[in-house]
Amino acid sequence: MRTDASLRFRVTTQMDISRDQQRVLHALAQGGHIVALKTSGRRIAALELYNRDGWRMPEPSASSFRKLRRLKAIASSDGSPYRITKLGLELVRSQLDNR
Repeated sequence: MRTDASLRFRVTTQMDISRDQQRVLHALAQGGHIVALKTSGRRIAALELYNRDGWRMPEPSASSFRKLRRLKAIASSDGSPYRITKLGLELVRSQLDNR
């Protein structure tokens, strides 16, 4: 018999995210990525958002980028571009793709 400590529950909460953050997450959910241009001191100097076709989109603000990273909605591994995470996919509200 399992004890309560051994049970793990997955709790999903709907977080409030801004329209700009929603736009960024939607582009990433469709296959886009964010390239972080860094200074020689490894600090992020600029951000570039690309959609799945390789077109550059209006860049996210630094505060939106920091919030998405803090919420763990986007992540980068081994210096690769930032992509959406599973949590980010749960946060994005579905939108009709006009293709």
